[in-house]
Amino acid sequence: MNRNKMNYFKSMSTGLAVLLIAIAAGCTDGFDAMNTPKDELTVEQIDGSLLGQAFAQSQYTGTMGEIYWWCYMHYTDKYSQVTATTHPNFDSDMYGMIGREILCWDNYYTVPAVQQNFVEEFSEENDMPLENAMAKVWRVQMYHRMSDFYGPIIYSEFGNGEVSVPYDDQETIYRDFFETLDEAVAVFEQHAGENAFGTHDMIYNGDVDQWRRFANSLRLRLAMRVAYVEPELAQTEAEKAVQAGVFETNDEQAMMMTTQDNINWITQWTYIQEYVMSASMHSVMVGYDDPRLPAFFAEAENRPGYQGLRNGVPASMKGADINGDHSFVSETYLPSHRGDQVGPNPPNRVMKTAEVYFLRAEGALRGWNMGGTEEQLYNEGIRASLTDFRPDLSAAEIEAYIVSTDTPVPVPTEEYHHEGRESPPMTDIPVLYQSGADEETRLEQIITQKWLGGFGDTWELWSERRRTGYPVGYALIHNLNEYLDRDDLYRRLIFSGDERINNTAAVEEAEGFLKGPDTPATRLWWDAKPLTDYPEPVD
Repeated sequence: MNRNKMNYFKSMSTGLAVLLIAIAAGCTDGFDAMNTPKDELTVEQIDGSLLGQAFAQSQYTGTMGEIYWWCYMHYTDKYSQVTATTHPNFDSDMYGMIGREILCWDNYYTVPAVQQNFVEEFSEENDMPLENAMAKVWRVQMYHRMSDFYGPIIYSEFGNGEVSVPYDDQETIYRDFFETLDEAVAVFEQHAGENAFGTHDMIYNGDVDQWRRFANSLRLRLAMRVAYVEPELAQTEAEKAVQAGVFETNDEQAMMMTTQDNINWITQWTYIQEYVMSASMHSVMVGYDDPRLPAFFAEAENRPGYQGLRNGVPASMKGADINGDHSFVSETYLPSHRGDQVGPNPPNRVMKTAEVYFLRAEGALRGWNMGGTEEQLYNEGIRASLTDFRPDLSAAEIEAYIVSTDTPVPVPTEEYHHEGRESPPMTDIPVLYQSGADEETRLEQIITQKWLGGFGDTWELWSERRRTGYPVGYALIHNLNEYLDRDDLYRRLIFSGDERINNTAAVEEAEGFLKGPDTPATRLWWDAKPLTDYPEPVD
């Protein structure tokens, strides 16, 4: 099937058949059937219960399954320097352009985008305002991440039934996000205390008041994203979000339910051991004696303690024989696909309360009204993160970490690290908030703690690293990209090659929306911090 036609279904009956096949097949099995739906059902045959299943499926496929594998594991985990790869064929760790851009794009527009679009349109046509408002918020959650990958994407014209489907520029998309959230929040406020979708909602079991807080918190995230390119808009939207009510406790954060079939997204890939803790994580977490470390990673099998690997190690030095020298993920995310049982299988964190506190801390740093001082909000973010990942910690242990003056440590010498040289500490900042330091130092502290607290959500962490330059990270050991140097940041994914063939005019128009050519070096619209203010990655 022509990929444009496959991506942008006009027929809701076909879209519904796609949904039913996916639901019947389970969570990650049978998606190949989505290209050839056989059972065509009409919209008139759908009731609220089936719509709920469709919404649940859009939640799952919009964050997990194939989209996590192709979008997160191959790209954002490495670009955010949370993990490094030991597999010689995964060139994305060396900035190689591995062609997975096509799979990330195709999977999104043939699965979750179709499902979400169906739910939003059906709920609007059938006068279901609460369901429609939730679908709109979920649209913002899904599409902002795709736009943060590519920049211009297909958005407002999705599902128009045309062979050539135009893209929207990122500024237009982001401004529409804020308007969409306005519409959704207004509905939630009119229906406070009510419920929609019930247990089909995998995040809040249909609780409208919780969805209102999620929408406001999401607004705060997007407001901060545009802080360097549209500071007035950013401040307005951020203050609006905080005033309307954002996450304040971990009970309110957006957590997606996991089951034996819907396993945690990290657990999805632990049946293989091709990714390990990065040297950046090693330097910071070991240096801080961070109590979250055993919740994230396991000690190395062949060397004492926790051990990280530099990103960009040449393929000739990679292989399964070095796995045991480095830290794999913790047992929290084991086992997967090893018999009938899955381990602890924690819920997936869609948006964390800790992130909201760090967003507010940065806003306060900028002089915005965030309901507290930057230091207060920074410390609350740490408390929220530590209690989230380590609920067994005492209050005294948490406070001891908050006032710690420990700093990151060097990464031990290994031949595959950097020509036999020890890697110096990634940075010199402590945990203790440096209220008297310059603004960039305080921003680095805020974003570094957001990076630590965002474990498992590397899509967001890569965006924040591009936006702010933090965490500083290490320069790649080896670089395969002709457009980037080893100490550059990977700025965006290039447009899909299939799109260039099947949607040529639209892609060519979208290139005009970019700040430069269609390469990984071109910055997105919101990626506007002066390069002179960026820290140099450590060599």
